[in-house]
Parts: sequence; structure tokens; C-alpha cells
Amino acid sequence: MLATAGAGFGSIALSGLLHQEKLLGGETPHRVPTAKNVIFLFMEGGPSAMDLFDPKPKLRELAGQPLPDSFGPIITPMGEYNAPLLADLRKWKQHGEAGTWVSDWLPHIATCVDDIAVIRSLHGNGLNHSNGVCQMNTCSIRGGRPSLGSWVSYGLGTENSNLPGFVVIEDVPNRVFNKSRNWSAGFMPAVYQGTALYNEDPPIKNLTPAGAITPVRQQSKLDLLSQINRQHAEKLSKEQSELEARIESFELAYRMQQAAPEAVDLSAETQETKTLYGMDDDATKDFGKNCLLARRLVERGVRFVQLYHGCGSKWDAHQNIEANHTKNCKASDKPVAGLIKDLKRRGLLEDTLVIWGGEFGRTPMSEKGTGRDHNAYGFTMFMAGGGVKGGQVIGSTDEVGLHAVEDRMHIKDLHTTILHLLGIDNMELVYHHQGRPERPTLNEGSPMLKLLG
Repeated sequence: MLATAGAGFGSIALSGLLHQEKLLGGETPHRVPTAKNVIFLFMEGGPSAMDLFDPKPKLRELAGQPLPDSFGPIITPMGEYNAPLLADLRKWKQHGEAGTWVSDWLPHIATCVDDIAVIRSLHGNGLNHSNGVCQMNTCSIRGGRPSLGSWVSYGLGTENSNLPGFVVIEDVPNRVFNKSRNWSAGFMPAVYQGTALYNEDPPIKNLTPAGAITPVRQQSKLDLLSQINRQHAEKLSKEQSELEARIESFELAYRMQQAAPEAVDLSAETQETKTLYGMDDDATKDFGKNCLLARRLVERGVRFVQLYHGCGSKWDAHQNIEANHTKNCKASDKPVAGLIKDLKRRGLLEDTLVIWGGEFGRTPMSEKGTGRDHNAYGFTMFMAGGGVKGGQVIGSTDEVGLHAVEDRMHIKDLHTTILHLLGIDNMELVYHHQGRPERPTLNEGSPMLKLLG
């Protein structure tokens, strides 16, 4: 009535509210969530569990000997082999009230163990980096499926219409295996894919208008471009979502021109906070900056933030694991601990789920005498916050750390657990594609309820 009477202000307001609901809303959570946001710290290349969180006295006892038949065989990218076992050289200590074992490679994360749940029994199917990274992101070793962050964006929407719901930060100039396919929306509308930020200036590419373009002129350009795009979109199949996503990306980019620069501006942070993240040390400043950016993003309503450390498989220690892991642990240990501590003191950890891990682990057998090969049969990750009970260790591997044997947790179970903490039932979150109901964990997976205590 208001619209036809000429006083269309009511319909304008309603349109704005409906648009806001479309931007912010996803599906209603299937259960009461314990986490609202996720920060996934991806150590790309495969950190070694038996050198970090899963001490193996038996491995030292059998060092230099072939793997006993009772533990094998194992298939690696190089085929089946039985190289001599390689002992770790670490000093181990129990930390916190829980007495969680952590090696001397991670002294800062060791101070956070009472907020951390260590999972020693992960396993997957990826034998090389490409399919391992793919499965850790999508639950499948084959490309083409939506990433976990995309499913979360699809299911829950975003809390801030001026920022992306799913953000990815690589430690450039290197690139992670599979590159942007890791945060692709797959067969879902492209609007759910991740937005890349960079640890350089500018952190968000193609956002700042060129030259002295006024806001009015910029808005006029975008309005015209949107009109032309929509006219073209009407001629296309509804299955082609890329143009609609492109239109939305232009609109989001315009809104981000106001919100994003403030979100990524670290000048307002105190020196004490920057030091907490290791930004005063050349070895830790880059990943420390990324971790601090992650905190600022979830603080402003970004739903899912994924940080890659060691892009280009820098954790891949096929030889000289001592030098490799010494460098990578040094660069990431303090920033990760700083993130957990900073979230906790700001009251954000209880709503923010922090995940740490790589695409797989390393073998107990040696490679090239001083390194370890890929191991997807049993490896370690940890979680903190978001309803996870800290100070506990879940699952175990065998005596030499080759296979997960107790409370085995497949990557599909890991994703199911993450969704469960966010209030999403992995079997109820459905996207229909080509007449087939698609689900984030390929119709499999059970949540690890022990994590909730």
C-alpha cells in the first residue's frame, strides 16, 4: 500500500532489511553452537607428530632397525618400503596441570596446553601434498568439491556484511599446494569461496580505487557495471553462478573500502600485543602479523579464517628434519601461542575454535638418513577454544607412531566435529547439485564428542 501510494520509504526499508538478512543469514544452526568462528592454522607440508606432541620411547629403542612386520607395511608416494627407524632427538616435558607432553621445539605452545586438546589419532587418504591438502580442505582427495570454509559460509552466513565471511591468508611469496582451489566453493555458488589476504601491502588486492575517484563517482561506476552484468546474467543459466558472485564481489568490495582498511590496520595495536605475537623478531614477525590479523578479523565478525604457514610444503622434511623443523617451529610457535593467549584474555577464545595441523604427518622410518616421509596413517592435530575442553589428549598411535589405533579420527570425522561445534549437523547441511543432495563430509563422519569433555 505504501509503495503504490507513492510513499515508498517503507518498502525501501523492507528491501534493505531483506538484503541484510540475505547477506548475514545462513541456515539456522541444527544445535546450540559452542563456537561462532574458526581460525584454522594450516602447517603446510606435514609436521612430525613424534617430534612434537607424540613421544615414542619405542622408536628410540628400535632406532636404526627395520620396521617390525607387526607395524607394516606402509605405502608412501615412493611405493612400499621399509627404511630404518629414525629416533627423535627432542627433549620432552609434561606441561600444565594436565601434564600434556610437548617437545622442546614448541616451548610457547607448551604454555597453552591447559587450553588445548591434542588429538593423536588423525588419519586420511592423501599420500602426496596435492591430494593431502585437498582432503584436509574438502574431505576428498579429488579436486572440485567445496572447501570447509565455503560450507561454513553457506551454512551460517556472515556476521558482518562489510567483510567476507571466509578469509584465507598465505605466507607469501610462496603459494600453498593447489593454490586457490583450496578455498574454492566447488559446485556451490562462487560467492561462498574464500577471499585471499596477503602479508604485504596492500593486504587486499584491487580494493583501493585508482587515483582521486570520489565515492559518488565510484558508486555510479559500480551501479552501471552491476546493471550491465545483471542484464547479461538474465541470458545465462542459473547454474552459472560466477557472474552473480562477481556482482556480489563488486558490491562487497565497495563496502569493504570502508571496513577492511580498519580491520587490517595494526597501528592501533599496542607494542605489548605485537610482542606477544612475535612481531619484534625477524623469525616470527611474518606469521605473527598473520595471526594478529586473524584475531582482528574474527573480532569483527569474519566467520572462518584460514592461515597457511610454510606455503610451498616448507614443513616437508624428507631430509634433515632437524634443520627443517627447527626453522618452522621457531617461526610459528610464538605466534600461535600468542594468538591463543590473546583470544583468551579478550574473551574471544570461548567462541572461537582454533585448529592447528597439516595435511598429514611424518613416518617413524627414516628417509635419506636424516628425514621422514609422508604419513597419512596416524598424525596429530590440536584444537583450542570454541567449546573444546582443554588439557586433554585424545587417541593414540602405535608404539612407533605409524598408525592411529585408539579413538581413530578420519579427516571426515574432523570436519564433522568442527561443524558440530559450530552447531551444524553434517548430514543436515545439504546443497542440491545436478539432482543430487551434496553434504560437506560426503555422507560420512562422526563428531569426536570427547573433545567437549
